[in-house]
Formats: sequence, C-alpha cells, structure tokens
Amino acid sequence: MPQTDTEPKKELTVCTGQSEIDKRLGGGIPMGSLVLLEGQSDSGKSVLVQQMTWSSLQNNLRILFYTTENTVRSLDKQMESLGLSITDYILLGWVKIFQIKSTISMRDNAFGTIVKGIEAHPEYKVVVVDAVTPFIAHSSTEEIIRYFEACKGLCDSGKTILNVAHTYAFDEQLLIRIGSVCDAHLRLRIEEVGEKLVKVLEVAKIRGADKNTGNIISFDVEPGMGLKVLPMGRAKA
Repeated sequence: MPQTDTEPKKELTVCTGQSEIDKRLGGGIPMGSLVLLEGQSDSGKSVLVQQMTWSSLQNNLRILFYTTENTVRSLDKQMESLGLSITDYILLGWVKIFQIKSTISMRDNAFGTIVKGIEAHPEYKVVVVDAVTPFIAHSSTEEIIRYFEACKGLCDSGKTILNVAHTYAFDEQLLIRIGSVCDAHLRLRIEEVGEKLVKVLEVAKIRGADKNTGNIISFDVEPGMGLKVLPMGRAKA
C-alpha cells in the first residue's frame, strides 16, 4: 500500500526494482535526469517504463504518466497483468494518468500540453511520456529539439522525465542531437537467438550513475512477474 506522506522520503534514483537490471543501469537513473528510451516495436519499451513507474511508487515518488497508447483502465489492467497493480496509487492520487489522443489537432500542441502539465504538478517528481512517436512524426526538427530542451529545464528543477519513442521516428542526425540533450539514453531491440526472440536493452549512457553501467541486458517479460533477466548462456542457447 502506498504511504500517504505529503513529501516523498527518498529521491535518489529511478530504477526498475529488478536487481540485475538496476545493477547494469549503474544503480539506477539519478533523479533530475532527462531520459530517452527508444527501440523497435514490441521490444519492451512500455514494460520497462511501467516497471520503473512501479518501483518509483514503491520509493514514495509521485508519477505523472502521459500515454498515447492506453486509457487509464487499460494501463491499470496491463500493469496488473505483470504483477504491478497501481489501482491503489491511482485512487490516492500518487499517479496521475493523462491520455493524449493522437489526433491531427492534438499533434499541433501536444508538446506544449505535456510541458504545461508537468509545470502544473510540481509535487510529481517522475514523468513518463509513452510515447512521443506520433508527435515527432508531425513536428519539425526545431520543435522537437525545443521540447526536449524544455524537458531538460524541468529536470534541472529536480524532475526525472522519461520520453519513450520508436526508433523509426528519428533520423540519425536528430537522434544524435536529442541524445546530446538527454542525461540517459536507453535503446531496446529484438534479437533472434536460435529459435527464440530475445529482448535486449542497451545502455548507451547514464550521466551521473553511481556505478559503472553495463552495456547489454537480455530479458523477457513474464505474466505476473514483469521483467526477467536472461543469463547470457540461456539467451544464446
């Protein structure tokens, strides 16, 4: 059950709560970080940020969750299926979920709506945007860079913002520019190993991590359990 203290007691890192993954993340992503999490479709992006959402709530951090892919109910059910129920946190107001519809009219001001929403909720220290892909596809390079720079300004005030996107949304030069603005950059992909499809997390960078970060993590998603790290021997089998 979530605690009802006015202020969170711990604001050190945003982690997954899965010890092997957090170890490869250098102990977790430091608070105040701007994070880009990009990857292929079905590579585990949403599950990873849902796991980070759950772990942050366990550490008494309030969450703003912007979604273009779920409703409040479907996100709650999706996380419950992974053993990460957030129903109580929603009812207590510890996590606020905003559905952003990917309509043509919404695309024109989505970035501004997200930034203003974050500014309007100073007590919520962790922000997830899953995913920014629909808005990147209909925005200019300068609009996208301005959005990430605005997020960086908010992170300088202590917030941690995780932007999730499909890799195909970026061209190479744009990805380099955004990567330079972000404090942490995580890449996800799917690899075929024998007859299995394995999800792979690559830690491109985490600025300010407490420990050295590992480069590659292979994992799977199990119902009722969430993320499960695959030992290298098993992943290659």
